Amino acid sequence: MSIRPLFAAVAIVALAGCATDPAPIEQMRLTEQALEQAKAVGATVEDVPELKLAEDKFKRAQGNMQDESYKHARMRAEQAELDARLAEARVLTLKSQEQLNVLQSRITRLRKQLGDAQ
Repeated sequence: MSIRPLFAAVAIVALAGCATDPAPIEQMRLTEQALEQAKAVGATVEDVPELKLAEDKFKRAQGNMQDESYKHARMRAEQAELDARLAEARVLTLKSQEQLNVLQSRITRLRKQLGDAQ
């Protein structure tokens, strides 16, 4: 047997192995956790549009899982996870900004009280 037919056979087997993507079960789990975490910090679909995007993409990924279109399911689940993480970050940033504003107003009030005392 020459090298060329052997190489061709190996290449065909390798390509056939790549043709079917495994089910992205772990990615689906990570996406679900990211959605739950975003909601846990206070993200809502009304206030944070990224959460709505994440939920929509996750629903499509679930549909892709049922259709056994695993490549699309993985891609949409990854996108949904990123959108959910962005939603969480936006909420946390907003909360941090609110806390900073409260602290700045307290500092201003204290400075005013100190200035009035002198």
